[in-house]
Amino acid sequence: MAYKLVCIDIDGTLLNKKHIITKRTKDILVKAHEMGVHIVISTGRMFTDAEYYSNLLGVQSPVIAANGAFIKEKNNDTVIYKDVLGSEVSLELLKIFRKHQIKPYFCTPHKFYYGNIMFRLFYLGTQIWGTRSNKLDMQYVFSWNQWQKVLHKEQDNIVKSEVIYRNPALVSALRNELMNVPQLEIVDSSRYNIEITRKGVSKGKAVAMLAEFYNLKREEIITIGDSANDISMIEFAGMGIAMGNALEIVKEKADYITDSNDNEGVANAINKFILDNRF
Repeated sequence: MAYKLVCIDIDGTLLNKKHIITKRTKDILVKAHEMGVHIVISTGRMFTDAEYYSNLLGVQSPVIAANGAFIKEKNNDTVIYKDVLGSEVSLELLKIFRKHQIKPYFCTPHKFYYGNIMFRLFYLGTQIWGTRSNKLDMQYVFSWNQWQKVLHKEQDNIVKSEVIYRNPALVSALRNELMNVPQLEIVDSSRYNIEITRKGVSKGKAVAMLAEFYNLKREEIITIGDSANDISMIEFAGMGIAMGNALEIVKEKADYITDSNDNEGVANAINKFILDNRF
């Protein structure tokens, strides 16, 4: 089968534990792109963050951001898909966060709003430590009243909300309440967060939209990931690939398990299934 579309997660997949893309991985992905294969970043991150890594690869393919809530061409203003939470759902989330004393995080495709000042310190630390080289447009929201103003102003742009935590036990009641809100899609992209989008949003649905956009069959698509939010796209693709470091539930759904992100699992998979061991 000649694969024509590859959708790749970022964290724990494209990036190794040092948060870099190895030269060999980049070379292999560029080679596949030059052969006419669409190399698409598919992530829970906001669009401008995801676009940065797509630009690092040097490919011209679209980007799937916010777990599929936003799909956009990189080099023009064509938005292929956008699904926002809306002001009513966002304000309902705000009430739930306040009830559970959880600091909110909301994002548009281009801006990240955060309610915990410690996140700013963490972000600065990632730049100092060299684990992040790109800058994000971010704004600290300091009060519940200010949050209401932000969510009203950005009601047509908020595509995702997020909960970031250190102790899963502290958010179990919150998670249960969120799961009972019918308008919400709840997934995890790591062991320390909950990602919230509009019901029906998923990476799998986003990949299906790109398949229709390019008039491709599922059998012509490869997807690669490691976390729970990658399962839907791994199940959709003709060749769903789990990283060697992926969660067991992800590996169980995959058609193939490649090496870990520290052993160039993405490069090895593309080499095997597209370049036919040329690298």
